[in-house]
Amino acid sequence: MTAQTAKPRRSARRLKTAITRRPELIEAAQRLRYRVFSEEYGSNLGAKVPGLDADDFDTVCDHLIVTDGDSGELVATTRILHQADIAAVGGFYSAGEFDLAALTQLPGAVAELGRTCVHPDYRNGATISLLWSAVAEYLVAHNVDYLIGCASISMADGGLKAWRIARHLQREYLADDGIRVTPRRELPHLTHTVDDDRPVDVPPLLKAYMRLGARVCGEPCWDPEFRCADLLVLLEVNNLAARYSRHFLGKAS
Repeated sequence: MTAQTAKPRRSARRLKTAITRRPELIEAAQRLRYRVFSEEYGSNLGAKVPGLDADDFDTVCDHLIVTDGDSGELVATTRILHQADIAAVGGFYSAGEFDLAALTQLPGAVAELGRTCVHPDYRNGATISLLWSAVAEYLVAHNVDYLIGCASISMADGGLKAWRIARHLQREYLADDGIRVTPRRELPHLTHTVDDDRPVDVPPLLKAYMRLGARVCGEPCWDPEFRCADLLVLLEVNNLAARYSRHFLGKAS
């Protein structure tokens, strides 16, 4: 689950990153997630504790957090679930939305990125780059070969934006047949056309996936809890786009 709307407002020059499983920091991340997702998707997220976006996956994930070095405020977060830890929760989070059978044949270690969000006041290219830099370092350090994740698009307009983005990404970045997945809840189709000549405004975090070399693994899924459309994306770590690997890893791919 990825919050996508961008509102550039503040420099990321004094931000710092960390990987954590500390309960108090995870709770701060859950509060940020609730704020961002509830505001942008218009859902209470089925929260068991008011103001917290929490689930069973949080306890087995590594949480990447970004904090403001001046205020100490947690301003961005994502979580990473390595396949070595999925037994405790019965599988990847995205398996609840997609049939992932085709991905079980991937030759290497798989990790899942999820619940990515950035505080509205910190949405700019520098913050997103910092977040991806930390993710890239984690993937290399933990010998991850493939990264998967659900990238979310708001359905606030009834689904036109989601379908236009999905169709654009399927045309430009569709994965090979052998690694396609099937949504467990198909996104309702619109009665009017979604294909036109207008430019497609791909959200920044989803655009960052594509620039890193990610592929869309098929049709979108309808997530009724978050009231959004989800696309399953797959990134082969060894195939990071050259300019991103130089920036994040200090070498050419």
